[in-house]
Amino acid sequence: MSSCRTKDDTIAIIKVRDANNNPVANADVRVYSSGTSGVNSIDDLVQTNSSGEAFFNYNNEYQLGQVGVAILDIEVTKDAETSHGIIKIEQEATTLEAVYVNL
Repeated sequence: MSSCRTKDDTIAIIKVRDANNNPVANADVRVYSSGTSGVNSIDDLVQTNSSGEAFFNYNNEYQLGQVGVAILDIEVTKDAETSHGIIKIEQEATTLEAVYVNL
């Protein structure tokens, strides 16, 4: 007998906040791979919702048995202001990261 296991979702959520920790809606959030970390090229752009959150699905990048998924750069732009961060995507988990924008 063989067992089949379906993989769970691999999701990244970037929460964009202003200096007062308020959610920032309609900010452009770019998540991308840089350098030579052995990661397939990732370059995704999503706009934050009314709660200041941008959702990214990395089910296609993660394969069962793989340890870790990627360490990605974050670039957030809103009203000509840009902030940066880094996120480590964990396999079969929802990974959260906050980025603060000075508005």
